[in-house]
Amino acid sequence: MTTPQPVPAPTLGKKLVAEATGTFILVFGVVGTALLAASFHSGDGGLNVGFLGVALALGLSVVVAAFAFAATSGAHFNPAVTLGLAIAGRFHWRHAPAYMLAQVVGGIAASSVLAAIAAGGPDGFLGTARKSGFASTGWGALSPGGFDLVSALLIEIVATGVFVGVILRVTAADGAGAFAPLAIGLTLTLIALVAIPVSNGSFNPARSIATAIWGGETALAQLWLSIVAPLAGAALAGALFRIFSPVLTPQHSNH
Repeated sequence: MTTPQPVPAPTLGKKLVAEATGTFILVFGVVGTALLAASFHSGDGGLNVGFLGVALALGLSVVVAAFAFAATSGAHFNPAVTLGLAIAGRFHWRHAPAYMLAQVVGGIAASSVLAAIAAGGPDGFLGTARKSGFASTGWGALSPGGFDLVSALLIEIVATGVFVGVILRVTAADGAGAFAPLAIGLTLTLIALVAIPVSNGSFNPARSIATAIWGGETALAQLWLSIVAPLAGAALAGALFRIFSPVLTPQHSNH
């Protein structure tokens, strides 16, 4: 009887490809839904999916990508998640910059593909999408509900903190196990339902960078918020987890 051979640990290169691919799936899913389906034909015929559809697309994208790549890279797909895990002692700091870069590259690739698709739309579809911010996050003109800077800042910090806190808990040794991707995706859907009317719901600097490069001057000018606020929320969650978690679990350090 042949003894099963141990599966070699994935190389850093494979992890980075997984992070870029997973972030591509996330951005393609949620931004594609926001641009192409959320306000389809301005709602005529009831074919648009609205805020609920975008929130579900975000959660589903993460669930799909996490099940596909968690065993390879830990399924971060978000610089804020990488930062939070590193601060919590659950990820190696030396790999964090490379992970973050891979995530940004994957996000930009996805938004660029979506821009190419939008270029084939009717009546200057791409131009209209860019004028409206290309699903970018922010305040004022970029807030679906017209909320101000402080509201957008608070929602992004708090929502990202909750999201990263859930990730840290469900991926712990005594966490949700194989159901962790589902718990993470449902959490993301929940916070998106709250945040989309306020800031358009980012929680992810890679996703924000990916849309801002196509979203015009206002999106680029407000990009700092969608980078700083999620990172701050994630850092807070990571610090609190490290302080209050009774046992750090080195066996999960790659998550």
